[in-house]
Amino acid sequence: MSAIRIPGFRFAGVSAGIKKTGKPDVALLVSSALAAAAGVFTKNQVKAAPVCLSQERIRKGRLRGIVVNSGNANAATGARGLGDAQDMARVAALAAGCDEADFCVASTGVIGVPLPMDRVRDGIALAARELAEDGFERFALAILTTDRGPKIHVVKTRLCGREITLAGCAKGAGMIAPNMATTLAFVATDAALCTKWARALLREEANATFNAVSVDGDTSTNDSLFLLASGASAAPRVTCDDRAGKIFRSALREVLSSLSTMLVRDGEGATHVVRIHVAGAKTERDARAVAYRIAHSPLVKTAIFGADPNWGRILAAVGNAGVRIDPLRIDIDFDDVPVVRRGVFAGHGDTEARAHEVMTRPEYSIRVNLHAGRKASAFTTCDLTREYVSINADYRS
Repeated sequence: MSAIRIPGFRFAGVSAGIKKTGKPDVALLVSSALAAAAGVFTKNQVKAAPVCLSQERIRKGRLRGIVVNSGNANAATGARGLGDAQDMARVAALAAGCDEADFCVASTGVIGVPLPMDRVRDGIALAARELAEDGFERFALAILTTDRGPKIHVVKTRLCGREITLAGCAKGAGMIAPNMATTLAFVATDAALCTKWARALLREEANATFNAVSVDGDTSTNDSLFLLASGASAAPRVTCDDRAGKIFRSALREVLSSLSTMLVRDGEGATHVVRIHVAGAKTERDARAVAYRIAHSPLVKTAIFGADPNWGRILAAVGNAGVRIDPLRIDIDFDDVPVVRRGVFAGHGDTEARAHEVMTRPEYSIRVNLHAGRKASAFTTCDLTREYVSINADYRS
């Protein structure tokens, strides 16, 4: 496969010694000129220092770059943490020949431990020297923590007869129950975008993709999703949901949908990815609430791990979603196997065995129909396994 290139951007990923493993842990993204920028961030009230800094700086809608470290979240580190985040931006901007105010920062890793700034500074300097147009994959490697591998998706499409590229990468395998985006994610494109439209677009598409996945029910202190547009392509600037805007939206949806699904597939210890479909709701909000509750239920998630078609757990989760329902109208299917009709077991003979066979698949769907209206929603989740407990019991060691 040829190297990933997004005109107008250079990338780097290096090892600075933040991680005990010696794996890459400092990443740098730099635009050749001010890029249109948008971001969405965690709604956790305990926000990491880099989130506080980046939320402030991205408001002007233009950036030259982002510096990232993995292995240390720089969260719950007080005034020192904020100073370290500012120092990261300053060092990165100086090394890249940019204005400090045009740099954002992202961090991921252990909470409550100050950054080893000598190593971080050396890593940023090294990354600046290694910036390259074909460095996207190295950037994607350097942002990882407990991930099993990089998460990358690239789309090429045409706007007004001109080819544009969107490339996205993400990290995340645990502490994923987003209320914005999740963990860290970066999308770069050579399209030219109106900043106001890009902000609205990113919020809407994050809500439909990253905000519709869950691994363990925890929203991180560091969640950050960035979209940067260099405008280096020859395509006209996209300002609204006209024909060009719809094409770009579709491409962005593909990137974000792919990345967010990868997060669930790579959930710490995950062995099954399950799409929860809820239909027949009175409102979309009701449908989303029910899907969310099923996707986050520890009892449902452990049943998924055991391939146990325990439909009673799903029914209980529906009734615990804070939505007015009629229990005697609910249907539940595992893929194409009907298990519940009108709130009671609808099976016979081999129904349980057939549902169990569905649940042994790596990916499948649980479908719930409330028969209360016409609205629908979906959520993607994974199982809760022994390995998840093991990984997180030993995370800081």
